[in-house]
Amino acid sequence: MPLSFDLRRRSKYWGRPGRLRNTLKKTEFILWGIPSLLVILASFLIASTQRNASYADWHQHLIIACIGLLIATGFANISLERIRPFLIPLYFFSIFSLLAVRIIGTSALGAQRWLNIFGFNVQPSEFAKLIVILTLAAVLDGHQIRHPKNLLKPFSVIIIPWLLVFFQPDLGTSLVFGAVLLIMLYWSGMRLEWILLSFSATLTALLAGLFPGALLIWIPLVVLLAYRSLPKRKLAAAISMIAHCAIAWFTPWLWLNGLQDYQRDRLVLFLDPAKDPLGGGYHLLQSTVGIGSGGLWGTGLLQGQLTKLRFIPEQHTDFIFSALGEEVGFFGTMFVVVGFFCLMVRLLAVAREARTDFESLVVVGVLAMLVFQVMVNIFMTIGLGPVTGIPLPFMSYGRSALLVNFIAIGFCLSVARRGYSASRNW
Repeated sequence: MPLSFDLRRRSKYWGRPGRLRNTLKKTEFILWGIPSLLVILASFLIASTQRNASYADWHQHLIIACIGLLIATGFANISLERIRPFLIPLYFFSIFSLLAVRIIGTSALGAQRWLNIFGFNVQPSEFAKLIVILTLAAVLDGHQIRHPKNLLKPFSVIIIPWLLVFFQPDLGTSLVFGAVLLIMLYWSGMRLEWILLSFSATLTALLAGLFPGALLIWIPLVVLLAYRSLPKRKLAAAISMIAHCAIAWFTPWLWLNGLQDYQRDRLVLFLDPAKDPLGGGYHLLQSTVGIGSGGLWGTGLLQGQLTKLRFIPEQHTDFIFSALGEEVGFFGTMFVVVGFFCLMVRLLAVAREARTDFESLVVVGVLAMLVFQVMVNIFMTIGLGPVTGIPLPFMSYGRSALLVNFIAIGFCLSVARRGYSASRNW
């Protein structure tokens, strides 16, 4: 486990309890204030993207944020340990809801991801992310990863919801599950070499499709890493060699049969969106044009012409960052990025100062979820990544995602308060 789980070491690291108390009083605003400010800014951007539409979603964004803040306040005042007895029922309920999506779910934009409940479309996969984080934290609490067989329990927790989400199809959310799992495993003590081996299969598949000749160098490197870091070295190296050769051989078949047509188009057009400027590459091209047109200071809130003319479809959801770039410019986007960075640094500090391993792992899971979504969404909108359908936390319009993000912040606030109390009483 990381050093942060020893209370005496935590006290030494942060200084005297009085200094810690004063620091937390100052930084508590980060967990409350930054998400709230992002929501307010996003409401202007959402209104701007829908200036010429017959509907408006900005007020719903604010209403859901207020509801989320109330729920977060409730969770901030209770210990996460009180939630643990309900995790198994919650986990199976999330599985049931994901199965229900497959049977009676509502379809939109080529995917079946929502359940219609009393007239509201609810996305169970968003809530499943948070439930999986809580369940993984409970499983990894006291469960050190010292041998590959120790990975069976955490993988068994995530495999069913991951598969159900992947086949909705929702590639973006399924990638979030993978990122959360790897970061939480590392925080629980898993060796860094094993994390690299976990990524190696994906890179092997990419190289097999794009640069097959590079496999002659890559696969031997992976085999060497497996030999040096895994038990039963020779057997591990042999299995690694066979597995990666099989992945390289099966990749063409998986490319044709394992992905939907639109998913293949996104990956291909990410490399060269100009191949289909009016089709699959349209989002990427228009997004980069919109961000670039903002210059250093932007055109001003509610003044973006490309946003007003709705050049980018569904800009109020996954591509909200392009509206941000046009209307507040480079400096405005940097302000938002710095805000996200401060939020992530604060969450990391909360995880280090957590009173229990379970609480620390929950905060790390939330941190991994938010960091991955922020990075992938921003990279996607500026042309450095493929279009994956991952929303920008607190800014993209999406009722389920926004509510889940605030609930997650409520969990982190609960951990921060208990960590503060423990340090004060020590």
